[in-house]
Amino acid sequence: MNDAVDAFEPIPAIDVRGGRVVRLAQGDYARETRFDADPVALAREYAAQGARWLHLVDLDAARAGGYTLQPLLARLRAETGLKLQTGGGLRDEAGIAALLALGVERVVLGTVAVREPERVARWIEHLGAERIVLALDTRQDADGGWRLPVSGWTDEGTAFLPSLLSDYAASGARHVLCTDIARDGMLSGFNLELYRELALRWPMLRVQASGGVRDLADVRAARAAGAGAAILGRALLQGRFTVTEAMAC
Repeated sequence: MNDAVDAFEPIPAIDVRGGRVVRLAQGDYARETRFDADPVALAREYAAQGARWLHLVDLDAARAGGYTLQPLLARLRAETGLKLQTGGGLRDEAGIAALLALGVERVVLGTVAVREPERVARWIEHLGAERIVLALDTRQDADGGWRLPVSGWTDEGTAFLPSLLSDYAASGARHVLCTDIARDGMLSGFNLELYRELALRWPMLRVQASGGVRDLADVRAARAAGAGAAILGRALLQGRFTVTEAMAC
């Protein structure tokens, strides 16, 4: 493998709802924190600190469907130089292709990846595994199973993480963003046990750790656990560390 391609990557995240930069706690739309930051200005700041990628989420579309951030994407492309991975509400190949045509490097698929895996596997084959990120965000149920909620985490769903990951790995998938929903936005640290298990069972997948990062030790620990990237949200917004410091990890 190419070391430049496979190096561990800290990726700052910007979640947008109603045009504002926000963070949710445990995926709960009723527990929203708004930040006084313009998304483009914030992205420029992250780029100036050394970021190479930006993870951009359309929270309105994640729940209701229909990606809405195309104008913002155009500004980000023109003003930041960052590589973009973005998602929220994408349900068909035409919508994915439209974002790729706008210059997005990777499109993030959540609900459709859980509900229609055979369809998404065909898109991976048609568009290429490097262009698709599977957002398999998970919540542990009372029996210890890792369920995959959908529709902006508002619907518990019926799928389970291990079986779906096995199917996608067999179909040639490459990038998986996996959030432990219970930790998302809580500054409680990554679920390292989960990421170690994923790296051990599916070493061909490049897993992006997400949910709970609070300090640089968490970033280093995600890398040591076998994650290929770490998504950085609230901790950056609260100034707990900088992108420059995270890149040094």
